[in-house]
Amino acid sequence: MEKTFNKVRSTKDIVISAGLAAAGCVLVALPTSTSINILGFFMLFAGILLFLMLRSGYKEVETGEKFCKTERYFSQTLRAELAEKIASKPQTVNLSEEDKGNALRLDIYYSRKTGKAYIQIFEYIPYKYEPCSKQYEYALSEVTNLI
Repeated sequence: MEKTFNKVRSTKDIVISAGLAAAGCVLVALPTSTSINILGFFMLFAGILLFLMLRSGYKEVETGEKFCKTERYFSQTLRAELAEKIASKPQTVNLSEEDKGNALRLDIYYSRKTGKAYIQIFEYIPYKYEPCSKQYEYALSEVTNLI
């Protein structure tokens, strides 16, 4: 069964945006020169914008588990070889062939907390990536070289 992942705010996103907003508030509140106050307003505005827009975490829809994502890009000529390797032994994927094309995208969703990893290949069809393999579930220890 295919897992579905939605983008969510990670703890890192919240800390970064809250830190920027707090630093901006402090700079605005301090009795300093106008240029420092302008910098404070900019930092406050940037922190609020980042809080509203930044989402770098992923959440599995059914269980609610949080995951991180890594993407690797490969050339179209490696499609059969890549599909065969992720179906049986994902640790044998040759990463020296990475970034020699972008026709294939290998998505790896992983959670260090639960020790699970999901791998799937996507093929570039003009204007978007479409899945071209099924999704495989592995233990995180089996895919650490891909992360």
